[in-house]
Amino acid sequence: MPKSKRNKQVTLSKTTKKGRGHKELIINGIRDAAEKYSSIYVFNFQNMRNSKLKEFREQLQSSSKFFLGSNKVMQVAIGRSSSDEIKPNLHKVSKLLRGDAGMIFTNLSKEEVERLFNEFEGYDFARTGSIATEKVELKEGPLEQFTHDMEPFLRKQGMPVRLNKGVVELVSDFVVCEEGKPLSPEASRILRLMGNMMATFRLNLVCRWGSEDDFELYIDGPGDSDVE
Repeated sequence: MPKSKRNKQVTLSKTTKKGRGHKELIINGIRDAAEKYSSIYVFNFQNMRNSKLKEFREQLQSSSKFFLGSNKVMQVAIGRSSSDEIKPNLHKVSKLLRGDAGMIFTNLSKEEVERLFNEFEGYDFARTGSIATEKVELKEGPLEQFTHDMEPFLRKQGMPVRLNKGVVELVSDFVVCEEGKPLSPEASRILRLMGNMMATFRLNLVCRWGSEDDFELYIDGPGDSDVE
């Protein structure tokens, strides 16, 4: 009797997993950067887009080094307390590695870093679950921005449309999304078709470390007592 395919054993020996060795590479890379660069900044981010971040990193690659990943690993690298920090007062930086955060090590001046981060913005299409930044409503009538062959797809997204002499027509007003509410999968698809880029990718500076006595908070958050 032939063996059932359901009972076939599959080896996972070729599967690679980021383990201790990968963590050690990150830790060593961060500690090397702490020796090479004069300043360290923590930043957080909204609406992460890898392609946009890559462009920003490439723009600064001659003067700076970025690290993103496990906050715990980054904290271990620079030290989580005054007893294990690799440089004086870096434990204050460690305590601010929370949520969606990263670090940049740089030789750029404080003014230049602040300017670059303040000016940086990347726009992209909002994904399902993102909060709508505005109300988008389509009025009854022809939708000339859509071609006739898109009419079946639009109907599948819940839009009350029909073809009228080869033109996609909305038979009644239709609200795509409401400001302040999460986007449905259908709303996200419609906004993309409309070319409406509702997501803004930003990097926000959290703190700066320059030396033992040169530490600065940029955001309203934990007080000085929380980062001691």
